[in-house]
Amino acid sequence: MQYEAPWMNDELRILKDAAKKFFEQEFVPEAARWNAEGVVDKAAWRKAGEAGLLCAEMPEAYGGGGGDYRHETVIMEAQLEAGLGGFGNQVHSTIVAPYILRYGTEEQRQRWLPKLASGEWVAAIAMTEPNTGSDLQAVRTTAKKDGNEYVINGSKTYISNGQNADLIIVVAKTDTTLGARGISLLVVDPEEDGSPRAGFRRGRNLDKIGQHSADTSELFFDDVRIPQSNLIGEEEGKGFFMLMEQLPQERLNIAQAAVVAMERAIEVTLDFVKERKAFGQRVLDFQNTQFKLAECKTKARIARTFVDNCVLWHLEGKLDAETASMAKYWCTDTQCEIIDECLQLHGGAGYMNEYPIAEMYADARVQRIYGGTNEIMKVLIARGL
Repeated sequence: MQYEAPWMNDELRILKDAAKKFFEQEFVPEAARWNAEGVVDKAAWRKAGEAGLLCAEMPEAYGGGGGDYRHETVIMEAQLEAGLGGFGNQVHSTIVAPYILRYGTEEQRQRWLPKLASGEWVAAIAMTEPNTGSDLQAVRTTAKKDGNEYVINGSKTYISNGQNADLIIVVAKTDTTLGARGISLLVVDPEEDGSPRAGFRRGRNLDKIGQHSADTSELFFDDVRIPQSNLIGEEEGKGFFMLMEQLPQERLNIAQAAVVAMERAIEVTLDFVKERKAFGQRVLDFQNTQFKLAECKTKARIARTFVDNCVLWHLEGKLDAETASMAKYWCTDTQCEIIDECLQLHGGAGYMNEYPIAEMYADARVQRIYGGTNEIMKVLIARGL
């Protein structure tokens, strides 16, 4: 039987088809160059904005698509099914924009969201620091108030969209004596009145195992001054609680990406083993191949049905941190397991970068790390025991 998500409808099918056609026509021909250069062109972001593929769940009043999380989901699936793992729209549209929409002032929404929806600006969020990985309470970056400005000092690393970003949400301590209650979220726009913002510096575009077209950077803040109006919300010390409320959606998004990768890995492997011959027969005709693919397909279907239920719960406002952690940990572990099995069925060809499975293998590994490591996910799950 052909499975379809319980939240899917005709409008979403049309959007997904249109998005996939866009990505295949506009992005796929450029993918090899972007991989080599380590970054997706800013012009591509503007094209995606013009096509209505950015900030799909943002209200139309702020330039968005006026949809909900399902609309973001089908756009993400279309992108990943086209083999474009490095385009950072998930960070841009489903992580950064919601912080501004949910917690920002009306003036902030009007000032920033239309630029994100159009692709004029690219967004990033700077959480991770060189010594503080998944432990957000331990961030050392500070934002001290000085008159009507904040002065930011610190450094961040592994920041997705870091080279391209025009708007960066920075996780910083506005009060170093209060632990989690001293954390705030502030927006740094790297340019001020058309000139580089003093004290802000981008470091290296980091050389990664996979996701080569995703620009991932170090960021440095040395007495960076921003207006007080760039504090997200109207009150300091709420940043950690904002992060905890929004992380379930981020982790669900990672789990969904894992499911799409599983399904695509099975699809490309099935195509390969139907054509490849060994010992006088197709590789698919060996019982071992059939059993391995049957196992992979079953695990992918289980993952798909689980995350689809998570989407339904999320749309109802019922997705909790524990369940989102289960989805993120299990689906990303299973993604790596299935892709490894599929690569094995390619034989030596699977180790060659000219085959999609090789790129998928390299891209998959970070899924178990970002958004909170899978070990942290197990800690969160264990709290509910």
